[in-house]
Amino acid sequence: KAVVIACNTASSAAGKRLREKYPQLPIIAIEPALKPAVINCPGGTVLVLATEATLREQKFATLMETWKDRAEIIKMPLPGLPEFVERGELDSPELREFLMGYFSKLEGKKIDGVVLGCTHYPFVRKVISELFDNKVKIFDGAAGTARQLRRRLYSRNMINTSMKSGTITWLNSSDNPKMIELSKKLYNLKLD
Repeated sequence: KAVVIACNTASSAAGKRLREKYPQLPIIAIEPALKPAVINCPGGTVLVLATEATLREQKFATLMETWKDRAEIIKMPLPGLPEFVERGELDSPELREFLMGYFSKLEGKKIDGVVLGCTHYPFVRKVISELFDNKVKIFDGAAGTARQLRRRLYSRNMINTSMKSGTITWLNSSDNPKMIELSKKLYNLKLD
């Protein structure tokens, strides 16, 4: 009854085209949570962590243009970070060293907010927060995407009011069964 594109890069690359091709279907696309970050860090510095593809897409450029006058926005691609998550490596010395290699490029700049602009990144949220001495606000687009899905379904009278639990069908583009098991493990993690 609806489609959620839960990847910032795929949302940027295909969201608009999919909506045009399937206008009758609610298609909700995630985007980096730059707006809430800037609103919650007015006049501060917001670091946007995302894939190179997300950061170079027109969708993000438009978003950044809208909010650039209300905070300093620093874009930082993190090529290689999704692979840590896909290996199930969510807190290791190697992960911390990898992240510190990028964060050291900030040269002591005070960061007020960090946007997790890739759906892999919330899985390492705790480590990112710790590397900023737990002194930054962290934002990701998941909650806003879920709220938008609910609004869209509600407006079409498509909300399921049943008290019965639904089911999950696990699919992965990899035929490696370990990837499905990792997906289930990540799904059951508490990220708060």
